[in-house]
Amino acid sequence: MATITEAPAELASFVKKSAAELGLSHCAITDTQLDTHETHLLNWLDAGFHGEMDYMQRHGTRRSRPADLLPGTIRIISVRLDYYPPDSADAESVLADPSLGYVSRYALGRDYHKVLRNRLQKLAQLISEQYGAFGYRAFVDSAPVLEKALAEKAGLGWIGKHSNLLSSKAGSWFFLGELYTDLPLPIDEPLPRSHCGSCSACIQACPTDAIVAPYRVDARRCISYLTIELKGTIPIEFRKAMGNRIYGCDDCQLVCPFNKFSKDTLEEDFNVRNQLDSPSLTALFRWSEQDFKSRMAGSPIYRIGHESWIRNIAIALGNAPATTDVIAALESRSNDPSEIIREHVTWALQQTALTL
Repeated sequence: MATITEAPAELASFVKKSAAELGLSHCAITDTQLDTHETHLLNWLDAGFHGEMDYMQRHGTRRSRPADLLPGTIRIISVRLDYYPPDSADAESVLADPSLGYVSRYALGRDYHKVLRNRLQKLAQLISEQYGAFGYRAFVDSAPVLEKALAEKAGLGWIGKHSNLLSSKAGSWFFLGELYTDLPLPIDEPLPRSHCGSCSACIQACPTDAIVAPYRVDARRCISYLTIELKGTIPIEFRKAMGNRIYGCDDCQLVCPFNKFSKDTLEEDFNVRNQLDSPSLTALFRWSEQDFKSRMAGSPIYRIGHESWIRNIAIALGNAPATTDVIAALESRSNDPSEIIREHVTWALQQTALTL
């Protein structure tokens, strides 16, 4: 068995080779210094752009100081896993059909947290089997981690004007995960940041003008935040702009020219489930809470709960043509036990009345 202290370069090579063998799309290594990104984070929080995501404020600089989160951390192994599902319905066509619901392409299959965390655990196991025990912890969007900043610093890509990580070879349809570790690994070089140039396609495409400046997103206006993170009432000012987007939003990625280089995922767990790539809004609206729980078990959508799911669909139905089926579906929940659902159904019925 090799020793870690004597072979850091060989270990780094082993880590990347093993990551590739485990099906990870890219793997690179960086240190823990995130001073510039910490300043950006604190300014973003001071502006209140995190909305009701109180945990962002509560965790503070633990997010930008990895050793504060996991003492002893000196290196971050950052990985990418492509997720765009092959054979899924054309995204633009779904968005253009108001009778269908649009679900962000990352959420069409199995919950990525489980898939990627399991892969990172296997990677750590391979390292320990080859080099001995070491300190580590795997993260997949589940703790105060600046995953995009770490991935950028490791050279996996650069943070684009829409605040997502971009790769000139893989676009942006991918998940990120990290192994915080005490391994003394050599670090990789970051890429030049300014690949976006003068392009502003993502800024212009945002339905709710959430990208308030290049590299600066006001989450309170973002459809992903509104449909996933926000509990309770969705502000009326954003409802029309939401269109038929019922879980997340991909508009900024759909227009990004670098996504012509993206590749479909090879991970079967990310294949489309429950026909969520082009679902009928009225069919989804009929789901009971038990239907939601059984069909969304193992999906990232599960965590928003049935109430928010129906709330989102009610808005989409309010933005759809006022057909007999749409009106009947909405009226079926006009006396729903949930006050939140009733409020959004009432709004939606008012919208359909305006189009009759």
